[in-house]
Amino acid sequence: MPLLRILLIGAAMLAAHTAFASTCAWPDWEQFKQTTLSADGRVIDRSTPQQVTVSEGQAYALFFALAANDRVTFDRVLGWTQNNLAQGDLTAHLPAWIWGRHDPDKTQGKDNTDASAAPSWGVIDGNPASDADLWIAYALLEAGRLWHARSYTALGTLLARRILAEETAVLPGLGRTVLPAPVGFHPKDDLWRLNPSYVPLQVMRHLVVALPQQAEWQAVYDSSLRVIADTAPHGFSPDWVLYQRGKGFLPDEASKAESAYNAIRVYLWAGTLAADAAKRDTVLNTFRPVAEYVATHGAPPERVDTQTGAATGNDGNAGFSAAVAPYLAALGRADLAQAQMQRTRSLAQQAPLGYYSQVLALFGLGYLDGHYRFDADGALVPAWTTTCPAAR
Repeated sequence: MPLLRILLIGAAMLAAHTAFASTCAWPDWEQFKQTTLSADGRVIDRSTPQQVTVSEGQAYALFFALAANDRVTFDRVLGWTQNNLAQGDLTAHLPAWIWGRHDPDKTQGKDNTDASAAPSWGVIDGNPASDADLWIAYALLEAGRLWHARSYTALGTLLARRILAEETAVLPGLGRTVLPAPVGFHPKDDLWRLNPSYVPLQVMRHLVVALPQQAEWQAVYDSSLRVIADTAPHGFSPDWVLYQRGKGFLPDEASKAESAYNAIRVYLWAGTLAADAAKRDTVLNTFRPVAEYVATHGAPPERVDTQTGAATGNDGNAGFSAAVAPYLAALGRADLAQAQMQRTRSLAQQAPLGYYSQVLALFGLGYLDGHYRFDADGALVPAWTTTCPAAR
């Protein structure tokens, strides 16, 4: 019997159990479902010409659905992900990174504009993305625990094992480390390209605890901490960083050692660590210049040269403010956190938020509004298992 059918049968059998579980009102999640999530479970980035779906968006939607106790949406997102990104079987295939519209071929002839030619839809880039895969595995493992469903646990366990096999490598002097994808990030025998935002410490820690039979996760957690804490010489995390045998971490010339749309998540993950999480103070202290910048300028920078600490370009958008708000709160700067939350809300009223800003807002504002938290070992503690937050 196909795994997806087993999951759906399990969902029906447990419907009576979950019907009695509390569900907290979360307007931002409901809006996300209305504006960005299709009826069949696809997160759509409408700002792109190809109306793409990225595996990261599917992963985040699984997390939010679990945090909201929205099992119907969780199963729809999981089903779409498995059927369209993983060739129908997440036990055998890591999900493709990007899916969307393939426009009719206009390369033949000088003006091939046949109006009858319809676009097709499918995988655009089949290389998986490890950040998405880690969040999917995490969401499945936690769904299994919180919803008492072994099928999710089994699938998450198998996916985590495949991530270890296909998306990690042992780097000399660093140990087993998460690579951004199975292909394309090991340009030379002694050189690797890494992404600090791909390894949230709460996720990495929970894989250690939840999967003791997969002992390599401890080494991955240890290397993840170094990738996050040792790559920000001026307190701003880089989008991308190089690691070279014998030399350690080096600036990534391809991205100009910039801190921008990837790195903003590093501060978000840091800010949502549990107060008693291991190494939390080390991580928080690493990025204090971010808080100092926000205090001085009223908003996080969109782009920073991590080799000098100099900001360039505009202020970050609404999603950037939502992402740094938990970090500011974790430092005890409730005033700054509240101001960034308000900035996010104000900008969202002026113009609809795009896909990426929406997910950053769901993470950042959802955390500060009390819809979820993590414990010291990275386990998810959603509000529906404790006390629902007061309506805002």
